[in-house]
Amino acid sequence: MFGSSTQVVPDVRPVPRHIAIIMDGNGRWAKKRLLPRVAGHKRGLDAVRDVIGACRRLGVEHLTLFAFSTENWRRPEEEVSFLMDLFLRALEHEVERLNSNNIRLRVIGSRQRFGADLAARIAEAERKTAANDGLTLTIAADYGGRWDILQGVNALIAEGVTEVTEQALCEKLSMHYAPEPDLFIRTGGEQRISNFLLWQLAYAELFFTDQLWPDFDGKALEDAVASYQRRERRFGRTSEQLPEALRRD
Repeated sequence: MFGSSTQVVPDVRPVPRHIAIIMDGNGRWAKKRLLPRVAGHKRGLDAVRDVIGACRRLGVEHLTLFAFSTENWRRPEEEVSFLMDLFLRALEHEVERLNSNNIRLRVIGSRQRFGADLAARIAEAERKTAANDGLTLTIAADYGGRWDILQGVNALIAEGVTEVTEQALCEKLSMHYAPEPDLFIRTGGEQRISNFLLWQLAYAELFFTDQLWPDFDGKALEDAVASYQRRERRFGRTSEQLPEALRRD
């Protein structure tokens, strides 16, 4: 079980243990090419494969991708329907590849509004890859950071907990099985967290890029990690308190 970075100083490594990404810019990528928005989402799958490969090469332990937020249901019905179908087809075609590469798949989010076929595919994919101990790939779908905190608090209330502590809440959050993200990346030029992993990103290093998600590849991920490696991660301490190897003069 992993604790909160405000309670315990995490282990700082040259390569992030956990990278979280908002994959933004699919629609704009398509629009620039006079294509329908859904073409950008489809092309974005290639970027997902490339980034997964780069994470495996670098030795990243956890990669979390924001695929569909609780607010994305507000998008046009046609686009939402396409995204759900794309998710279903990706599960059908990619799980064998993940399994053969020792990648564990987990999906976080509500799932209540997913169709029966998609919910069943998610459960089957998680079961099929559960024993894998390489990279853990987490897909956040119908996920929101505020929803996550609320469902965690409600779970504690249901258990009769009268005093909520950080550690108790951490254990009820969707990503209780992973360390907090070391590096947060958002593509597409926007500089917002957009209700993604609100609790878990408290001490993440933030990296924003103008690259649209379909153009983000393994080299771009390596550049983001290089930026991360140039930063001091102090967690409330001074530079002088850090081990010399962790100082960035």
